Amino acid sequence: MEDKVVSKENIKHKEAHKTLKTAQGHLNAVVKMVENNRYCIDISTQLMAVVSLLKKANMQVLSKHMETCIKDAVLSKSQEDIDEKIEEIKEVIKYLNKI
Repeated sequence: MEDKVVSKENIKHKEAHKTLKTAQGHLNAVVKMVENNRYCIDISTQLMAVVSLLKKANMQVLSKHMETCIKDAVLSKSQEDIDEKIEEIKEVIKYLNKI
């Protein structure tokens, strides 16, 4: 897994990045709501909106993973790479079933 910094124009996960930036701004607004003692239900509603954005970003990342990483493994015809990608997806599915 690589952690290299790239320009915004070259971000692999452009859609997810945009969604996460939206979630970040929304979460900052929710924090202000809490600090201002806003009505509980209003805060909860906005928190659910942030969670929804995070789920959307996760699906965008996983979709891009299938379109790129898994596709590359299959095209490489390397059984080791294919098996690795299958195990990764199994782990993600296991985790998704917990939440």
